[in-house]
Amino acid sequence: MAQVQPDTPGVDDPGPGRRLGVDVGTVRIGVAVSDRDARLATPVETVERVTGFKDRDGADIDRLVALTEDYDITEVVVGMPRDLQGNGSKSVKHAKEIAFRIRRRTGLPVRMADERLTTVVAANAMRSAGTNEKRGRKFIDQAAAVEILQSWLDGRANYLKDLKENES
Repeated sequence: MAQVQPDTPGVDDPGPGRRLGVDVGTVRIGVAVSDRDARLATPVETVERVTGFKDRDGADIDRLVALTEDYDITEVVVGMPRDLQGNGSKSVKHAKEIAFRIRRRTGLPVRMADERLTTVVAANAMRSAGTNEKRGRKFIDQAAAVEILQSWLDGRANYLKDLKENES
C-alpha cells in the first residue's frame, strides 16, 4: 500500500478543550479522553465494533458520538495505522471510515494521527504492570488510544510552544 501521511498536531488547532482519542480495530475501538487543558490522556472505554463499510451507523458510532457530547469534545484524534516505513495497512481504510462517520455526525475536527507501535507500547506497559494477556485484551485498545492521544497532545503542545516563540 502507498505511503499515507497523518495530520500534524497543532495545525488548524481548534483551541482549548478536551480531545477524544480513538484506536480503531476490526473487532474493538479503544477510546481515551484528555483533560480540559489538553495535556493528559486517560482511558475511557472499549467499544465493540459493529459498523461495517456499507452499513448504516451502528451502536459503535452512536457511542462514539455520545462520548463527544458527554465529554464536550473540541477535537477527535483517530489513530492511523502505518508500518515503520510509513505505508498504510489495510486497517487505514477502517480508521478513515470511522473518522469520516464521526466528522459527519458531530461536525467536529477529526484528525488522523500516526499510531505506529502504539499497540506494542501499550501491550508492553500492561505486561510490565502484571496484567495477563487474556484479561488485558479488554483494555489493550484503551491503552493504545491513550498512547495515540498522549502523543498527539505532546506534539500539539510542542507545536504551539514553537509557534509562540517564533511570534516573539
